[in-house]
Amino acid sequence: MLTLFRKELSSFLFSLIGFIVITVFLLVIGLYLWVFPVDLNILDYGYANINGLFIMAPWVFLFLIPAITMRSFAEERRSGTIELLLTRPLTDLQIVMAKFLAGLSLVAIALLPTLVFYISVYQLGLPKGNIDTGGMWGSYIGLLFLGGAFVAIGLFCSSLTDNQIISFILAAIISAFAYTGFELLASFRLFGPVDLFIQSLGIRDHYVSLSRGVVDTRDLLYFLSLIALFLMLTKLSLESRKW
Repeated sequence: MLTLFRKELSSFLFSLIGFIVITVFLLVIGLYLWVFPVDLNILDYGYANINGLFIMAPWVFLFLIPAITMRSFAEERRSGTIELLLTRPLTDLQIVMAKFLAGLSLVAIALLPTLVFYISVYQLGLPKGNIDTGGMWGSYIGLLFLGGAFVAIGLFCSSLTDNQIISFILAAIISAFAYTGFELLASFRLFGPVDLFIQSLGIRDHYVSLSRGVVDTRDLLYFLSLIALFLMLTKLSLESRKW
């Protein structure tokens, strides 16, 4: 499993798509935080925080993470190497976990350079260091779990088809619905007292909760359950080839 994890991570890091994903993520976030004259611009906003990063990052992830995961199983199916992969001395779950951990590691690697934004705002604060560090770390934890959820969804979609484009579109749609769809349904107020429960089924509700700097076990359990659900669906999708 460790060998497969290293292989998958290396294929991301030393491929054009891995370089493009990390570069695009940092470029888009950097432009919105420091260059573009928008409400998220740190210099124009006048407050020592990097909330713009945690507002923009989920929307960027909606497109970049499906781009990372679209080839995970789809390419294996298209090239015919999926059969070789499944004959290795690894269980289906170990194969899925290796690919998931590789995708999650790439997300973490993409987030690491954004600490430069925190250091910059820390230095620019008046007085120096006037920034909500606790809230920031809570937001990073939330963003990492959100990335993990999108990676799990992307792997499941990639396991359904041998077409990378279809995998990308499916993953983007399902991820977008999981992030905002339940909140949108609840906003119509069609279900009365159940609306709040429906909203809590969405990723955004729990992500925003973690972004406040309070790491609630209910939010962590939600993300872990969502990730586990899609990883098990991916495993079932792989096993279906044997039926």
